[in-house]
Amino acid sequence: MKLPLLFLVCMNCAQADEWRTAWDGTAYAYAGSTAVLPGRPLDRESETLDTRLDFKAEREGLKIAFRPVLLARQSRNIYGNPSRREAYLSQWQARLEATPWNLSIGRDLLNWGPAQFRSPSSPFYFDNGRSDPMRELSGMDNLKAVWTPDVKTTVYLARIVDSGHVSPDPWKNTWLFKADHVSEDWSGGIALVDRGPFIGAHGQYTAMDALLLYAEASSYRRTNALQSPADLSLPFSVLPRSPRRTDALFGAAWTFEDGKSINCEYLRYGHGFDSSGKRAFLARIASPAAAFAPPLLGRDYLHLVLQSNLMESSGYWRLMFTHTDGSDELSGYGEHALNGRTTLFALAVLPSGGAGREFSSLFSSSLTVGLRFALQ
Repeated sequence: MKLPLLFLVCMNCAQADEWRTAWDGTAYAYAGSTAVLPGRPLDRESETLDTRLDFKAEREGLKIAFRPVLLARQSRNIYGNPSRREAYLSQWQARLEATPWNLSIGRDLLNWGPAQFRSPSSPFYFDNGRSDPMRELSGMDNLKAVWTPDVKTTVYLARIVDSGHVSPDPWKNTWLFKADHVSEDWSGGIALVDRGPFIGAHGQYTAMDALLLYAEASSYRRTNALQSPADLSLPFSVLPRSPRRTDALFGAAWTFEDGKSINCEYLRYGHGFDSSGKRAFLARIASPAAAFAPPLLGRDYLHLVLQSNLMESSGYWRLMFTHTDGSDELSGYGEHALNGRTTLFALAVLPSGGAGREFSSLFSSSLTVGLRFALQ
């Protein structure tokens, strides 16, 4: 459903007295500078205006919501000075509610799990965006039936129609079954997708007031899976489906008395290359076939997150460190409220290890600085 049509539907709904409506929005204006390695197809510099709006209308038994995004970006890279102008719906939903059931159609964020670094239990959002606080995740187009027999249990079946704004989409025209249960000190869920099939699970346990233990795992076969032979004289090859592999993440979070917290996570990524395959891939990273590489190149990752109290109103900061096979990445995000509507923010990324290592194979440093404006 197109943006203008959804806007008209919601405005017509708002004319009826029994409808309750609300809206808010956030605008971002920021500039980025990246020390790109020679020949790499990344933006050296960019300026971005990004506006994200939320509209809601509801009445008894029916809720309508949509989230349009307006994006304008000017970049400079090895291809010249490309510009990008885009307006799209990041999310939208129309939902009928008749407890304990509800039926919905829309573009939803089908995202779950407690992990910070990557989310193995999600087939749609392995990179869940938590390592990049400025990232906007776009939903999946779906039809969904949800059963909530009590406050602790939720079960739903969804037909994934399309990838929404993102393409290409290996999960188009698939079925998703999801079940979640929440208890006093633990919670967990399973996710099943018929293509593959994909089998995922996530869970967390509050061991004590300050300590949270959690894990995510999945078993599936990647589509269009790049094979990287250790022998550089042999070309890349792409399999329609990879062999079945398992990804698993284990994590712990400790919250201090002042509200600060630290997360420690270990990811075993079964779909990554072995050491020789990874070295061979990085030696030929400029090849067009590199576009079919897995989202992570290696198999073992350690990720640490230290962040400030999320409840502080004056500002927020977050430090992240990731290590894998001779390559490290240190990044930091911070924001400070200038007034009730305007916030200054910055994100810095500093990889190490050299051009032949995963995190430092594309750039040597990156800095983004900008302002965020509350529109309501």
